[in-house]
Amino acid sequence: MSSLGVEQGVVIADSEPPRGNRSRYAFACAILASMTSIILGYDIGVMSGAAIFIKDDLKLSDVQLEILMGILNIYSLIGSGAAGRTSDWIGRRFTIVLAGAFFFCGALLMGFATNYPFIMVGRFVAGIGVGYAMMIAPVYTAEVAPASSRGFLSSFPEIFINIGILLGYVSNYFFSKLPEHLGWRFMLGVGAVPSVFLAIGVLAMPESPRWLVLQGRLGDAFKVLDKTSNTKEEAITRLDDIKRAAGIPDDMTDDVIVVPNKKSAGKGVWKDLLVRPTPSVRHILIACLGIHFAQQASGIDAVVLYSPTIFSRAGLKSKNDQLLATVAVGVVKTLFIVVGTCVVDRFGRRALLLTSMGGMFLSLTALGTSLTVIDRNPGQTIKWAIGLAVTTVMTFVATFSIGAGPVTWVYCSEIFPVRLRAQGASLGVMLNRLMSGIIGMTFLSLSKGLTIGGAFLLFAGVAAAAWVFFFTFLPETRGMPLEEMESLFGSYTANKKKNSVSKDNEIVDEQ
Repeated sequence: MSSLGVEQGVVIADSEPPRGNRSRYAFACAILASMTSIILGYDIGVMSGAAIFIKDDLKLSDVQLEILMGILNIYSLIGSGAAGRTSDWIGRRFTIVLAGAFFFCGALLMGFATNYPFIMVGRFVAGIGVGYAMMIAPVYTAEVAPASSRGFLSSFPEIFINIGILLGYVSNYFFSKLPEHLGWRFMLGVGAVPSVFLAIGVLAMPESPRWLVLQGRLGDAFKVLDKTSNTKEEAITRLDDIKRAAGIPDDMTDDVIVVPNKKSAGKGVWKDLLVRPTPSVRHILIACLGIHFAQQASGIDAVVLYSPTIFSRAGLKSKNDQLLATVAVGVVKTLFIVVGTCVVDRFGRRALLLTSMGGMFLSLTALGTSLTVIDRNPGQTIKWAIGLAVTTVMTFVATFSIGAGPVTWVYCSEIFPVRLRAQGASLGVMLNRLMSGIIGMTFLSLSKGLTIGGAFLLFAGVAAAAWVFFFTFLPETRGMPLEEMESLFGSYTANKKKNSVSKDNEIVDEQ
């Protein structure tokens, strides 16, 4: 492409689109990519309330209910494992369409289910879509967004997950008024509707510029970068950085080129990630897996999936009160996700993670203590303990949502080198979904074995260990261009000297 190099500097001033238009275009791309997350969040949230009615209607045992609640995340491992290779093969955009197709089929199957095996088939199909969606949405957004707003835009999937969870809770409340055998089917089946709009909307999205470069389509990549960068100079710089990271010589500037040593389908990536990683890649992989493990092992899905059960054990007896309190959880979670998203590029990833995990530890400790007091005084109404339990459920989801919720996806979508990003991110998502599935499928049994208060005190211990891990191991990445991210890693510590590089490279968003 003859206009990519120095010659392009001549035309920079010609009819350059206003900066606001560029920002809005990247914003629109992030929203469309994140729409899969609404469907995912709805599926998670709606099951918390639907489970009450499914258990009564299909006469399920506690073990069957646990498996039904958590198995979606185990099934999602298939989608997560395939998502990296699939997105390198067909592109990020069509992988999002594929995720939507799985969601559509899974929701219909669950909505029309007549027995336990039937609904499990629906969970299996939807679970594959979950795996695809959770990996591809943050990766696509990180690759499209300019560095100055990457944290903000990459948090969108988590915002939309929480909007979906809230919609699921609201759906539970309203459809609970229907006859029992119809209510839960409407709750689950209506999740198919947004998938249709998702498939249509995604067709308006551009492909990831980094994927286009890996395919040798430099002309198409520059067009996307030009629309999503703050200035045309930044678009040129971003393209040069991507070419350098992909091993493409600077003198190759045609619209379409043959990429040297092309590995776009993921060939050799697993060896570079797992068999012979460099110190930097090994540090990155450990950081990604550690943050995903901590996010789920600290118990967020126990609260999201079993909120009505927790409120029942805390002293709220009617199903209506339990569902209303669960809706309040969804509102708090969504509001604080928005707060976290708005400040992630201002305060940085580390500060939000440490603040979040510290608040989660305090909330879980207080929640476990209050539930233990209630559990040891059966038949008594201990108002302060009930109030503390309900309050700390809210503070737990609030502190989770300002940091551990959105930053996990931002951090892990931006730290891998471009050629390893899809598969590296998919490994993190696989561990995330595995831990989520384990928590979902064992929480009722765990709360019987340790008591429900003991289960949350165990989660508090995980949160404390995670805080130490974050403090000692994770470097700050705010403002660092994706192609230079690897330079922050390799020492296996949160190296303060290296962290200062990110501040020097930060792109200030001038208004």
